[in-house]
Amino acid sequence: MEKFHSCEGLVAPLDRANVDTDAIIPKQFLKSIKRSGFGQNLFDEWRYLDHGELGMDAGRRRLNPDFILNLPRYRGAQILLARANFGCGSSREHAPWALQDYGFRSIIAPSFADIFFNNCFKIGLLPIVLEANNMEHLFREVQATEGYRLVINLEEQSVITPAGESFFFDVDPFRKHSLLNGLDGIGLTLQHAAKIKAFEKKHRAAQPWLFS
Repeated sequence: MEKFHSCEGLVAPLDRANVDTDAIIPKQFLKSIKRSGFGQNLFDEWRYLDHGELGMDAGRRRLNPDFILNLPRYRGAQILLARANFGCGSSREHAPWALQDYGFRSIIAPSFADIFFNNCFKIGLLPIVLEANNMEHLFREVQATEGYRLVINLEEQSVITPAGESFFFDVDPFRKHSLLNGLDGIGLTLQHAAKIKAFEKKHRAAQPWLFS
């Protein structure tokens, strides 16, 4: 998993509450357990004017010119502003996979659905909860200013605006440690590789018939 220390990125505002995981990545694209390749179908029903199916060439599909991510000023955004209860609905891990594969490194919202929130940390996508009044301030600024960028500093747990305003966010210490060091579940387990190998060697010697 890629380490997350800080991120300075273009911001895109998704001004919709209760965005569920089926909107983030529709069900017809959930036929793969690889984490890559889902970005082209992120928000598929909103981004395109035609109905999408697995295997379609995204480059030949008709884009919805009114959808926020299709506007030239927001292309290449790495930070997504969202509204309350982002990621509700089914627990599909493909939702954060699609957001990350598209290019987002952090999602900022006043609240998230619990399972989606937890799944983000597992792949190094940082979900940030800010108070509603701070979210309103950021939405106004990003909509009024083309090229609006934020700096996210995980070590200091702060979101910094172009004007130098700083908003503090809370993060669980264990999750913060994992992100800063790029440790997913496998990486955390491999930190104990020597002990695991020693146990396996001892177990094999004590009960060799189990390994014949």
